[in-house]
Amino acid sequence: MNQLYLCSINEARYRALLELAALPDLVLTDSIQDATIILADPPKLAPRIEQATHLQWLQSTFAGADALLSKPRTDYILTNVRGIFGPLMSEYVFGQLLTLSRHLPHYRTMQTKMRWSPAPYQGLAGKTMVILGTGSIGTHVASTAKHFGMKTIGVNRSGNVIPGFDKMLTTREIKTALADADVVVSILPSTTETKGILNQETLSACQNAILFNVGRGPAVDEQGLLIAIEGGHIRHAVLDVFCKEPLASSHPFWPHPSITVTPHISAESFPEQVFDIFSSNYRRWHNGESLHFVMDFSLGY
Repeated sequence: MNQLYLCSINEARYRALLELAALPDLVLTDSIQDATIILADPPKLAPRIEQATHLQWLQSTFAGADALLSKPRTDYILTNVRGIFGPLMSEYVFGQLLTLSRHLPHYRTMQTKMRWSPAPYQGLAGKTMVILGTGSIGTHVASTAKHFGMKTIGVNRSGNVIPGFDKMLTTREIKTALADADVVVSILPSTTETKGILNQETLSACQNAILFNVGRGPAVDEQGLLIAIEGGHIRHAVLDVFCKEPLASSHPFWPHPSITVTPHISAESFPEQVFDIFSSNYRRWHNGESLHFVMDFSLGY
């Protein structure tokens, strides 16, 4: 019998879904020490991971599991959720992008003043979007960009061709990619290789680009970004993730006129979608089959 421990802010919902699913040979336990399987929000579980002495498989409720990958323990299978965030991330990116490019805040302000004040704008067609991170989320964002007539450049470790991108470059060629960017979207995981990859030097290759960070906060060197904005390389940054969350009230990003701050909400893990992935993986586990979406502790994703 497999014993499942829940560690999530959505625990009540997961309990209800488990009861409806009636998965074979699976029982809930309130003891983390007895659990062979854990379904968890990584930041919530991380401080207690060493207590799970019988753990064999951990299903993350997030796409990223940085809080667990930073721990020395690697004696279990760690899986994450994939394939559900692309549409949500695209909604966020293009909602923010259209808000900026079509001057929607300006018109809202003008409405309160009862002023008729058209502002010139350019459409997205023909613009170049550089997407850092070309997994399922990046691929979906690229496909959305195509609907707007944008050119897409993907950047990843290998530079291998991926359908949906007009051009692929490696992370070593990031400055070449950024030189062509009208819009930069970082969906990078947090690894030693990606930490601070968007810094003063690399961002200096941009020419008045809009930057999104919706992947992991450490990919952006915060001081380097401020310098890049001051130098005119980045005209606006939309940031949903940060090196330290929540963002301190004294942080210079809050009042900055060229930075939009949102509280890590670009693509949330909805319990029903997460549970579909967990239940499918559990049936594979129960049948002795390999699991989907296994994370590599050495790579960090």
